[in-house]
Amino acid sequence: MIIIPAVDIRNGKCVRLVQGRREAETVFADDPAAMAQKWAEAGAEMIHVVDLDGAFHKHPRNMDSIREILGRVRVPIQLGGGIRDERTIRSYLEIGVSRVVMGTEAIKNPSLVKKACRTFPGAIVVGIDARNGRVAIEGWTHTTQVEAVDLAHKFEDCGVAAINFTDIHRDGMQTGPNIEATRRLAEAISIPVVASGGVAVLADIVDLLPLQSVGVVGVIIGKALYQSTIDLKAALELAKKHDDVLSDRLSK
Repeated sequence: MIIIPAVDIRNGKCVRLVQGRREAETVFADDPAAMAQKWAEAGAEMIHVVDLDGAFHKHPRNMDSIREILGRVRVPIQLGGGIRDERTIRSYLEIGVSRVVMGTEAIKNPSLVKKACRTFPGAIVVGIDARNGRVAIEGWTHTTQVEAVDLAHKFEDCGVAAINFTDIHRDGMQTGPNIEATRRLAEAISIPVVASGGVAVLADIVDLLPLQSVGVVGVIIGKALYQSTIDLKAALELAKKHDDVLSDRLSK
């Protein structure tokens, strides 16, 4: 299972929000690129970057910060926030972003997402952010009546690289991930799932590791890293040990 640190950018700074609420912001660094570099140097294999201003304003807003991250970090960057058209996808991939996350358009324009999967194979992730099981869009400001599992089903067999699944009520709250909702989603689809929201301590990662058997391939961690309730190197070692045990079992 891959451990993915999150770098959320707002007004050019590295921040964390609570449940996506703009008024519940904590600034952790003035230099998002330096923070991304810190996680990369600690051993992260991928970094999850979010243009929060882009998510709220529906188009990219922090391109300079994103370019700086790409200039200083050599691990793959997964980027979300305000990605609403093919031109934006192409521009990000051309400057070095490895994967882009599409959330709102998965609801509003699923044909665009499917076309993007064909045009940019392996580079499109669908972000499903759920509030009480229903998908929220527009920077989490609007909750739809669409069930998370039903939305995920729409993208089976079209080449989506992964589903990033976030339980909004858990995001930034450090109350532990929603294990059962994550399990239900992963069991219902063949697309790899990346869990997000609520991870606070190493024990939360321990709880997620068994879900690898049903298709949960990674976990995004934000606030716990910034508040040092999880040490990234310890989390990476934990995941590696689990993977090594699985490999040993499969080889016997």
